Amino acid sequence: MIQIEKTPNPNSLKFLTERTVSSIGSEEFQSKNLDKIDNIFIKELLSLNGVELILLAKNFLTVKKNDKVSWDALKPSVISYLNDYFNKNQQPILQEIKKKGSVSDENEIIIKIKEVLDTKIRPAVARDGGDIKFKSYEKGVVKLELQGSCSGCPSSAMTLKQGVQNLLKHYVQEVESVEAV
Repeated sequence: MIQIEKTPNPNSLKFLTERTVSSIGSEEFQSKNLDKIDNIFIKELLSLNGVELILLAKNFLTVKKNDKVSWDALKPSVISYLNDYFNKNQQPILQEIKKKGSVSDENEIIIKIKEVLDTKIRPAVARDGGDIKFKSYEKGVVKLELQGSCSGCPSSAMTLKQGVQNLLKHYVQEVESVEAV
């Protein structure tokens, strides 16, 4: 059964399921990159009229739409795609991906930053249908990418500065500021 939750972003909804959507963590896909996507489920969902991006996470899918389509028109299609996929498949929509780098390539500060993101920040952001991905750390500045319902959300800048930045500065003394990319 698919449950729907509103997110702080009025153009995003979170579709929760008891099934595993992604066994590799969260990944975001945008309709502007449709020609580069191989996964048929993702490609078809992004092809729906009005869908701008989707975020797949362990047990949910976030859909961000544009203003040209209403949720009343889009929700049934998303639910139908999810139900159809899980009726025909036992495995998650996302199963494997080639990851760049390894923990041994990272310095201690980056490891600490990622640990705080994974344990303190990402679970809270996931409750609102979004995700935050670490992009880089250099000279005290952490660069993060906001995904899912966080992407383009009116409150995301405040969340980033007042929430994420404060937590990272508290737990990782080397962090001076946080920026979105």
